[in-house]
Amino acid sequence: MTPPFAAPLWLIGCGTMGGAMLRRWVDAGGDPALVTVVTRSGATVPPGVRSVTAVPIDAEPATIMLAVKPQQLDVVAPMLEHVETPLLVSILAGVEEAALAARFRTGAIVRAMPNLPVAIGKGVTALHTASQNPMVRAAATALATPLGLVEWIDDAAQFDAVTALAGCGPGFTFRFVDALAAAGVSLGLGADQARRLAVATVEGSGAMAARSDVSPAVLADRVASPGGSTREGLNVLDADGALVGLLTRTLAASARRHAEMAAAAR
Repeated sequence: MTPPFAAPLWLIGCGTMGGAMLRRWVDAGGDPALVTVVTRSGATVPPGVRSVTAVPIDAEPATIMLAVKPQQLDVVAPMLEHVETPLLVSILAGVEEAALAARFRTGAIVRAMPNLPVAIGKGVTALHTASQNPMVRAAATALATPLGLVEWIDDAAQFDAVTALAGCGPGFTFRFVDALAAAGVSLGLGADQARRLAVATVEGSGAMAARSDVSPAVLADRVASPGGSTREGLNVLDADGALVGLLTRTLAASARRHAEMAAAAR
């Protein structure tokens, strides 16, 4: 099967997100022999993937993906100063294209913001590039497609908002599921049962929203009969825009932090 990336691919860093993407690429048919993972201490990788602790000198990569923490940018950059690649893909939150161009030798740069469900092919990956080369966009799209939904962002300034919504969103969703279960416990359910009910409810509702031809707001109203129990609960969430206001503040806090990280990397 044709690999979902321009090979050979070097993955610089293989933590939670890098490892999630790698496992999904291999599961989607990518040839593990075409991937080299570079980490400082070595990484546990799928069978067939090469894992090294120093930048290889025996090959030139067609694609380099930076998957380290943003704070490690200036640790990684000197390691790659003698390496040139046609395509550099970065998932470093807050690190702008100009900051990457100043540190790496590459023909094109694509910024990517994946979220954790990419591990099971149900993630979101936002992409942005200043390159007008259609081959660059095609290569980045091929890289992200096995991971789930792919969204190209035209304006790099929107990355703060995209990161807050989709990049950080799984964390907020997990917290909501936990809170839903805790609320069930407060009504007398056992903790394990409440957790199972909460997880299955969110999973099913998300799948239904994804397949529906109407908005989630319409689906909520369809579930809520006038005077019924769902409507009574929605009245609490909707009062004075309580839920929207809470999530707006939540995303705003994440977006501010993303902008701060961008400023620090300039």
